[in-house]
Amino acid sequence: MNKPLTYISLFSSAGVGCYGFKQNGFECIATNEILPRRLKIQLFNNKCKYDTGYLDGDISTKEIKNKLFAEINRWRTEHKISEPDVIIATPPCQGMSVANHKKNQELVRNSLVVESIKITKEVNPKFFVFENVRSFLNTTCTDVDGTEKTIKDAINLNLGGHYNILFKVVNFKDYGSHSSRTRTLVIGVRKNLNNVSPYDIFPQKNNPKTLRKLFAELEPLNEMGDISISDIFHSYRKYDVKMLPWIENLKEGESAFENIEPARIPHQIIDGKVVFNESKNGDKYARWYWDREGPCVHTRNDILSSQNTIHPSENRVFSIRELMLMMSIPENFRWTNQSTEKLNNINVLEKKMFLKKEELNIRHCIGEAVPTGVFGNIAKRIKQVLNEKVLTATEINNIIKKKELNNIENLISFINSEFKKIGLENIYQIAEYSNSSRQENSAFFTRKDIAFSTVKDLPDLKAKRKIRILEPSVGIGNFIPLLIEKYEDKEEVIFDLVDIDSNSFIILKNILDKMKLPKKFKFNFINADFLTYKFNEKYDVVVGNPPYKKLANNQELLSKYKVNSRNNETNNLFAFFIERAISLGNFVSLIVPKSLINSPEFNVTREILKEQNLLKICDYGEKGFKGVKIETISFLLETSSKKHSETIQIESYITATMEEKSKNYLFSDKFPYWLIYRNREFDQISEKLQFDIFQSFRDRQITKQITRDSGKYRVLKSRNIGNNQILELENYDCYIDDMEKLAVAKFLNREDVVMIPNLTYYPRASFLPENTITDGSVALLTLKNGSRLPTKIDLDYYSSKEFEKFYRIARNYGTRSLNIDNNSVFFFGLLKGI
Repeated sequence: MNKPLTYISLFSSAGVGCYGFKQNGFECIATNEILPRRLKIQLFNNKCKYDTGYLDGDISTKEIKNKLFAEINRWRTEHKISEPDVIIATPPCQGMSVANHKKNQELVRNSLVVESIKITKEVNPKFFVFENVRSFLNTTCTDVDGTEKTIKDAINLNLGGHYNILFKVVNFKDYGSHSSRTRTLVIGVRKNLNNVSPYDIFPQKNNPKTLRKLFAELEPLNEMGDISISDIFHSYRKYDVKMLPWIENLKEGESAFENIEPARIPHQIIDGKVVFNESKNGDKYARWYWDREGPCVHTRNDILSSQNTIHPSENRVFSIRELMLMMSIPENFRWTNQSTEKLNNINVLEKKMFLKKEELNIRHCIGEAVPTGVFGNIAKRIKQVLNEKVLTATEINNIIKKKELNNIENLISFINSEFKKIGLENIYQIAEYSNSSRQENSAFFTRKDIAFSTVKDLPDLKAKRKIRILEPSVGIGNFIPLLIEKYEDKEEVIFDLVDIDSNSFIILKNILDKMKLPKKFKFNFINADFLTYKFNEKYDVVVGNPPYKKLANNQELLSKYKVNSRNNETNNLFAFFIERAISLGNFVSLIVPKSLINSPEFNVTREILKEQNLLKICDYGEKGFKGVKIETISFLLETSSKKHSETIQIESYITATMEEKSKNYLFSDKFPYWLIYRNREFDQISEKLQFDIFQSFRDRQITKQITRDSGKYRVLKSRNIGNNQILELENYDCYIDDMEKLAVAKFLNREDVVMIPNLTYYPRASFLPENTITDGSVALLTLKNGSRLPTKIDLDYYSSKEFEKFYRIARNYGTRSLNIDNNSVFFFGLLKGI
């Protein structure tokens, strides 16, 4: 039996919006609303499986939270649901400060928004969807840490470590509603859902219906108080008859304030005098249009004086049924425990009594709802994503072998025949792994979720209608769909796509053709070496994943690249790509090896980056590229800004965190390289140590070919090094007789040499014994700068838990970039006061 798809709905009012999830087969674990009369409407629609799922009350209280988590545990036990698939939250955004009666009488802003964030973080659903007003993201809130920041920053900093998040202001009329409603959508996708981005579950565009088409089946209502015989919810709501002259002659789009005759202009009689009402907006007492989608439906849709509430040709406000149609609320949605069919069969007096009691509540619920069709659209897309077949590496390799896709003609034929059947992401992966030149060109497939993390923080470039994007090593173009989504609102987007592999362009052109993109997206294909090609443009954005490849064996090419480079210490391609990208782009976002932030080889490259307005670093560690033994990061910088930001955003797949930190703090000259995880605990330990004591050496000459089972000098390896001792391991020792040509010989029988295992998070140290030497798995540390000799107390400290914590931060939580070199040896300090 398949497990059901599940969701939790917070601040759900009458459940109008999230009814779209129910329509798509999702089970509601729990729904929360503070007003009982609105929560009852959800009960009428059988939203939850269990009565205990209806949470009546304030979700910020311990009592209601306990009920929520009890319900989650019930589903975990009875339905084997490890976590809900989706959390939906539409929290009221108070805007004004409200008193918080906790200590210091501090002000807490928009606490219900923060409750949504806290619950999402604790529940950890696969997806979350937040919806609110247009100004939502820039509104101030008091975050969980007690500091005030924008709601967007609070969401990012609390949830951005676990989720890829898309923030977008949209008009719901384009996404499943038939009324204009500009709102903010925030969509998060948990990062462990590989090859899924928030764009995949963002609602698809749908053209809204005009009111003429939408109301085509509804009967006219021309007499005040009329109720449709076939539909109790289609009725003419009464109002003061003195207002009828104000609106009866209005044409579509006109307001009563545009009337010329004084008696037809909205007014009051005060002390026998006519006092005209104020016209603050042109949409008061205004008649809407037949051949447009509906207006924005507000809470006070029951009165003529509200915004655009008047029917296009009849002298009344829109009926409940008309509002439901505009808000894409299905006909079978129930506002009462009685069916619409039953209500239609009661007598007229009973109908009027029912409407008198229920109409205002129903109208208010509609006015504050998310259109059902919009959330239904999102639910449908989540369902599709979770049901999509993602091919495994084994399946991909089997397809490539069986179909002989290493042949470019066969691959193109396969793409043409299978594109719609297996989906774009599977096509990308098959095409990438079919490329026999990928190792030679150091081209590695960038998963969609990783590509999204580099694209999401690119600027919106709101002031520009036409933009130009450069991708310096495009491969088969898996960044392109995300960039198209990012800049879909532009009038024209020109892509200059560069790659040294001509076969990649054959595949890419074929894929782009199958995507059937609008003509405003234009592509130039440049089959050339990015580092030597002459560009004549300055680009708004340079983005991509350049090759990582050492050129030590190609001195001619290396010399050519170094002509325009400030870094003469490196022979790695990606460092040259960084410099060239900076010279060409206003904004640059690239995925590169993590060694960039700490290796001595890239000291100069780091200085070049610091000269720019560096905005973000994202640390993927080894999670960026499966099967590739390399750690990666991405960075985002701005080259055109005269004023540099003082802080930088650090996103980490390693610690599942998102933080905003001072650049001066992380890039401090006190340390030999960037410390992107530096914190207070690190600083406290730093105070105990005197740094920059040692220089390091690692052997590059001793191999199995020159060692023996016995001999004059014992060769120690990393596993031999204990805490202030040498560990004896069975069948592990090896020896060497001739030291004459070995560089490591200069350390033989010296009393000041400290051994530390290379490539470990569990540092330990011992002095080098007599007549022994080490291979490259051990770093040999010797004093510099006239320091005192280390003692056994110093060496003991290196194996302590405290130093281990410190050392992990000092090495930026690296896993493969853990070689002890003349940068990282800096952190093996000597204790002060000894």
